[in-house]
Amino acid sequence: MGRLIIVSNRVPSPRERLQPAGGLTVGLKDALRGGSSLWFGWSGNQSEFAGDPVTGMDEVDGVTYATIDLTARQHEGFYQNFSNGILWPLFHYRVGLMSYSRRDWQTYLEVNAMFARSLRALLQPDDVIWVHDYHLFPLGQALRDLGVAGRIGFFLHIPVPPWSLVRSMPGARLLLEDMQAYDLIGVQTEEDADNLNHAFRQNGLAERARAFPIGIDPHEFREQAEAGVRRDEAERLRASLRGTALILGVDRLDYSKGLPERFRGYEAFMARYPEHRGRVSFLQVAPVSRGDVEEYRQLRRQLDELTGRINGAYAEFDWTPIRYLTRPVARDILAGFYRMADVALITPLRDGMNLVAKEYVAAQDAADPGVLVLSHFAGAAPEMDEAVLVNPYDADEIADALHQALTMGLEERQRRWTRLDEDVRRTTAGCWARDFLQALDAAAPVGAPLAGTP
Repeated sequence: MGRLIIVSNRVPSPRERLQPAGGLTVGLKDALRGGSSLWFGWSGNQSEFAGDPVTGMDEVDGVTYATIDLTARQHEGFYQNFSNGILWPLFHYRVGLMSYSRRDWQTYLEVNAMFARSLRALLQPDDVIWVHDYHLFPLGQALRDLGVAGRIGFFLHIPVPPWSLVRSMPGARLLLEDMQAYDLIGVQTEEDADNLNHAFRQNGLAERARAFPIGIDPHEFREQAEAGVRRDEAERLRASLRGTALILGVDRLDYSKGLPERFRGYEAFMARYPEHRGRVSFLQVAPVSRGDVEEYRQLRRQLDELTGRINGAYAEFDWTPIRYLTRPVARDILAGFYRMADVALITPLRDGMNLVAKEYVAAQDAADPGVLVLSHFAGAAPEMDEAVLVNPYDADEIADALHQALTMGLEERQRRWTRLDEDVRRTTAGCWARDFLQALDAAAPVGAPLAGTP
């Protein structure tokens, strides 16, 4: 195998290159360490230029990072309007939030073609290319159009809804046709693979999707948690709790995470189980994302109102039932918070995987583990069935689950955690990258007959 070429919308920041934190950077750490590799994508910067942008190059720990800028028009049409205004809501089953414009569609294709031209100039004949996520659906075909004949794989980190929903987007069939340029397409769950392959079949196209659930590095995260629980920040949190149990939620501020539904579930818990009042605190960490988008501003206002309502109804002069942060907390600090938490409340309405659930399990003390309350609709749910699984749309079910978790005996907590920990150790970040790349190497090349080809 030649060089490994990673392509994503954003390239890790200089700090993340040395200390991986995001799901993709952590997941690819071992794969990038194995040999010569290059990571290509958007720099995160905007600049005005004619023609194609100049590619910036930087090397850190044997990995070459190649980045290009976008113009303000490209950033708006490709990133904000189409990727995050059409594809993100659609693939999270929120069709009503789409706002389609043919101009944005054309900009999306234009930027993918520009990515292909800039990357093509850096490629060597035996390179293996691994493209990541919904921003770059058409990139494989754009590279094939430029004569790239080597292995090209694609991984989609977000869920895949049924074709009956996907087809509501104008141009959906064209995207499926472009995806035929990939030798292998990876998704998070079997349900996602079934949905995508069904969409291919419905359009007379070859099935190319397989499930490769992403994981974490559990050993490294457990070490972070053991160190984090002794940090000053963890001590401050512990002191502020004054002996109350801790329920913890950690999510990006996004409508897919089910935060209003979660807050209403906690409100129902306060109402239905008054014996827990004054004995439990709920800390929700939800860093703001896409704060310039109206839907996200509305979400933040909604959560502000819910927090005020819950605290107004149930707080005492010496106890606040819910704490809500919209600024980021460093990963090593969060690891300590995970270890302290009696319950992790993770209730997305729809998620590709949700690595927070796996991080929480990895962070636990085996002698006295906490309880994971997890949405049925998280991608992690099928492999984490020893969690207390809930429907996030049902506030009373969330309330019952919290009561169950907080009153669960040590023996049952240990039994559930042991099974969950085995799952987290079995499906790691390193296994995910290795299994996908091995499958890509073994896949029939594009152009060869495939099962399901009409």
